[in-house]
Amino acid sequence: MNQKHRVSFITWRFYLVISVIVLAVLGLLWRVFDLAVLDQHFLRHQGDERVLRLVSTPAFRGMILDRNNFPLAVSTIVYSVWMNPQEFEPSKEELVSLSAALGLKIKDIVSLRDRQRKKRREFVYLKRALSPQVANEIKALDIPGVYLQQEYRRYYPEGEVTAHVLGFTNIDDQGQEGLELGYNQWLSGEPGKKWVIKDRLGRIIADVQTVQEQKRGHDLVLSIDRRIQYLAYRELLAGVIRNEAVSGSVIVLDVKTGEILAMVNHPSFNPNNRPARMSDRFRNRAVTDLFEPGSTVKAFSVASALDSGHYKTDTVIDTSPGWMRVSRNVVKDHNNNGSLTVTQILQKSSNVGIAKLVLSLPPDNLWSLLHSVGFGEMTGIGFPGEQNGVLVKHNPWGAFTLATLAIGYGMSTTALQLARSYAVLANEGIKKPVSLLRIDKPVTGEQVMNPKVVKEVLEALESVLGKGGTAEDARVPGYRVAGKTGTSKIAGEGGYKEKRYTSSFVGIAPLSNPRLVVAVVIHDPQGKHYYGGQVSGPVFEKIMEGALRILDIPPDAPESALATA
Repeated sequence: MNQKHRVSFITWRFYLVISVIVLAVLGLLWRVFDLAVLDQHFLRHQGDERVLRLVSTPAFRGMILDRNNFPLAVSTIVYSVWMNPQEFEPSKEELVSLSAALGLKIKDIVSLRDRQRKKRREFVYLKRALSPQVANEIKALDIPGVYLQQEYRRYYPEGEVTAHVLGFTNIDDQGQEGLELGYNQWLSGEPGKKWVIKDRLGRIIADVQTVQEQKRGHDLVLSIDRRIQYLAYRELLAGVIRNEAVSGSVIVLDVKTGEILAMVNHPSFNPNNRPARMSDRFRNRAVTDLFEPGSTVKAFSVASALDSGHYKTDTVIDTSPGWMRVSRNVVKDHNNNGSLTVTQILQKSSNVGIAKLVLSLPPDNLWSLLHSVGFGEMTGIGFPGEQNGVLVKHNPWGAFTLATLAIGYGMSTTALQLARSYAVLANEGIKKPVSLLRIDKPVTGEQVMNPKVVKEVLEALESVLGKGGTAEDARVPGYRVAGKTGTSKIAGEGGYKEKRYTSSFVGIAPLSNPRLVVAVVIHDPQGKHYYGGQVSGPVFEKIMEGALRILDIPPDAPESALATA
């Protein structure tokens, strides 16, 4: 009986086990049916998560072109190498090859991998902006955990010649300085998105679907003429070196349209060598650096006097004995020039003569004229970091304050503002907006000066380059030129510095039908000369002569002048 009981007990356990197994199998079959038929999207989603990826496709940044459509900034294809620290387990041979291809030390690669692995990171750059040749070398190594990513890098064919105008982009191709920064949104475009299939090593093996097409950035066409830009940079560089100066700037302006044909500075930099840190070399001094313009303002002081109706160009002013007391201060000339006509006051750049003219007029006259031609206000070219300059309207005016303003002190300006003010003179008193972008339609301006007065001032300024003037070295063979020198002391803590000057010259040609204004500003020359006519005058002559030739502008000087040139 005990035996029979044991047998039945074992049979009962057998059927229990069989029942559990059957139920488990049925449960599995139901789950398979559920996933395969009723809930297919789950498995599909899990599979897709392992092979499908939504990736970003970089947008091509728009080109920057000169006025003749020559490329000044273009984007080229480069590659970035990155690794997944969780997968990166190279052999010793692979590590040596990767190190050689990237130009990185083995210990640095391993250290980076270990640090990022501890942080559970799955993405870290090894090196960026590599050429396609280097990228192909790394691809051929086929090291698990090492991947390539296509990107773009900016290239600047003209190098340091256009560096301050264009600026540069960072490693992500975003503008950091210059027009690259100012027009970053316009140039950037929009990156695209697409679904791709990747293998177990993370390599893209197929494109599935484009979600969003990438949109190419817009091109930017500048007013700059690269030929004149190069000419201006070459001559400025030579002038700065010859005069042992700290820095310099040049502006070439088309007075008919207001277009900036050249804007250069020295010292410059090569934007193709992306900087590791910021430097004052990146500063576009032509629009950011302020200086007291000195005697270049005297053209407007004379214009103010002529416009009053109390003076004519042949009115005689006694400048003896070469100095005059104004309040408790003294205004003086370098020489006792005796009696001078208004024209000769400009030709000799007499401080005493200018002071006497302006002090005889209502105090606000000169300030109003300087303000109307653009001093003390931004030019509106949209360049990052452009300065307003300083032109203070005093109330009341002190006699010495007004006298110093008349000779270009007590105010500050940029090289571009100075060039724009003389463009008003070249344009018969019409102030037109200036532009760094090419202008295809005629622009209108505002009449801010009396055309008759402007004509008289230009004739007086022409004498500055004649015999006995302060700018004989600025004469351009074959062309009539009007211009003015400027030599101003550099201010520092506690007053003006000894033997430290800003030397400038700004001129207009051809005078018979003005087309160009060239402004040359050289800071702190430490050579044999420091007067504007001796330092900046020769630089002006070379640039103006070359620019007129490039633009095929015919000579306008009398035949006698051509024969003696």
